[in-house]
Amino acid sequence: MVDFHKLFLNNEPILISGPCSAETREQVIQTAIQLQQINKIHLFRAGIWKPRTKPGMFEGVGSIGLKWLQEAKSETNIPVTVEVATPQHVEEAINHGIDCLWIGARTVANPFSVQAVAEALKGVGIPVMIKNPTNPDIELWSGAIERILNAGIKDIVLVHRGFTSYAQSELRNPPMWQLAIEIKRRFPQFPMLCDPSHIAGKRSLLQGIAQQSIDLNYNGLMIESHIDPENAWSDAAQQITPDKLAELLNNLCWRSGEVNPSLDYSDLAEMRARIDQKDDELILLLSERMKIADEIGKFKKNNNITILQTERWNQILERALQKCDALGLSRDFIRNYFESVHLESIFHQNNVMNKNDNQK
Repeated sequence: MVDFHKLFLNNEPILISGPCSAETREQVIQTAIQLQQINKIHLFRAGIWKPRTKPGMFEGVGSIGLKWLQEAKSETNIPVTVEVATPQHVEEAINHGIDCLWIGARTVANPFSVQAVAEALKGVGIPVMIKNPTNPDIELWSGAIERILNAGIKDIVLVHRGFTSYAQSELRNPPMWQLAIEIKRRFPQFPMLCDPSHIAGKRSLLQGIAQQSIDLNYNGLMIESHIDPENAWSDAAQQITPDKLAELLNNLCWRSGEVNPSLDYSDLAEMRARIDQKDDELILLLSERMKIADEIGKFKKNNNITILQTERWNQILERALQKCDALGLSRDFIRNYFESVHLESIFHQNNVMNKNDNQK
């Protein structure tokens, strides 16, 4: 059984790979053998129960795949993991000696399903990986972690696989890094892995996503690998061969999140102090801005004007976006920032109006 806690404490990258789906006995075993040759993989993954969007799509080979995983483990001595979504899945996986379980994004999105899995896990000493939900709801993710914790599972690994979004993007599931960073802040005792395969959706983007997660101090990667990815039965575009995986891993720059006592951090400390000062100044400026918003709320109340003025909001946003390029700020950041500021201004004006109403 893989010891995630030991790897985490030793600051050793946790690497998980294998096909999106177990398709045939030969495919599973041959993929595992080729991954063994990399000599870096800690856990072999393969989906055998696949939650699909529509009926008729390949939904996995089912329980027979557990025997293939047993054989792959026997052949390579690499521990194995599968996705579970029901108590029956948990029972079958444990009975077949599976070393680790993972709860997928669609299951995490349903608290009833997570609770059912949690109940089946009570009294079972097995590591559990928990992916983020499909929708960008950090409380759903946090709730799933808490349910598994309450079931007595202590060896938990968090897996960031990106979120469904209606915004145009070259990525299959945009990472929304801020949500993963927040969940890592809430649960610092657990390793955080990145799943570049599901974030990217195409193999050409895997390297960049993987490196970005490492730069954010993630503890490892889960990357889908297949001996013949072009002809994979599911998610063919995002899988890579074991040889390509080895090349990707060799090209990554792993960074340390630990403080090196032999280095001089005085320059870093000075820059952080300057950041703290600017943050304090920003908070004061925001406070002053909201006081002006309160005054605007009083004016609108006294003159019977609605709080939301769409044309004015468009002017504010467009003015900010015109300036951001020259100042080295991304448009997405400025848009998100001003949307938050605008929403807070609306709350302030609304509170002023309600307060005036109650006093009359």
